[in-house]
Amino acid sequence: MRQAVPAGRPGQPVGLHEGWASLPNALHAEWTKLRTVAGPAWLLAATVVLTVVISTAATAAVRCPAGIACPVDTTKLSLTGVEFGQAVVAILAVLAITGEYSTGMIRTTLVAMPRRSAVLAAKAAIVGGLVLAAGTIAVGGSLLAGRILLPGHGFTAARGFPLLSLAHGPTLRAAAGSVLYLVLIALLSLGAATAVRDSAAAVGVVLGLLYLFPIIASAVTDPHWRRHLEQIGPMSSGLAIQATTGLRSLPISPWAGLGVLAAWAAAALLAGGLLLRLRDA
Repeated sequence: MRQAVPAGRPGQPVGLHEGWASLPNALHAEWTKLRTVAGPAWLLAATVVLTVVISTAATAAVRCPAGIACPVDTTKLSLTGVEFGQAVVAILAVLAITGEYSTGMIRTTLVAMPRRSAVLAAKAAIVGGLVLAAGTIAVGGSLLAGRILLPGHGFTAARGFPLLSLAHGPTLRAAAGSVLYLVLIALLSLGAATAVRDSAAAVGVVLGLLYLFPIIASAVTDPHWRRHLEQIGPMSSGLAIQATTGLRSLPISPWAGLGVLAAWAAAALLAGGLLLRLRDA
């Protein structure tokens, strides 16, 4: 007689249709888990507050005195906080999976939902959706702060700096791209955390990937290699989406840079998904 494989174990014979047909249940379960604990809500709020506060502080600190040319990309300046808000997004995404490993709840999750790829897809969808909402508020607040503060600091329309507006194509692209950037950072973090399974280690891996490339690039003296490092680093390439001026001087074009970050996120999710299927809970 053929021995049954315990639920939630690698190799369980669950049909593809059966597994993905239960994806709505997985989405509901993941949404319930995240909204019934305080941590995710506080981290989402911290993402918004930190992004807006730092963007506002950066905008308030820059002035353009009369009679002096100011080569400042005001849109990018107003979105400075995204570089710091992403760290909170990374922590949120990491805890979405490692929190279950630390409490042992992951075993219950995988018994209830044996199709492990569906579990990870549901987590990615819920975390990505929450970050999309928080990122939209954070980016909108940052641009609003720039729109209010910049004219009083010398960045006026008369001097070639029109009011920040989403009606301006490059500004809209930078704003929408910054929101997508935060979502991709969340997915990259979720994939890495699924592979690592430890909160501290996963946060270290993700923050290392984000901030190590720019640090190394700044220390490299060869312009050719520095440009390559900026092109492949997930943060340096992804944040190119915020540029609205001097695009020819960028190491990578805005959408191509966001594509590089998307490739990092896809690779992390693929690696995490494979390890989730192959290892015991």
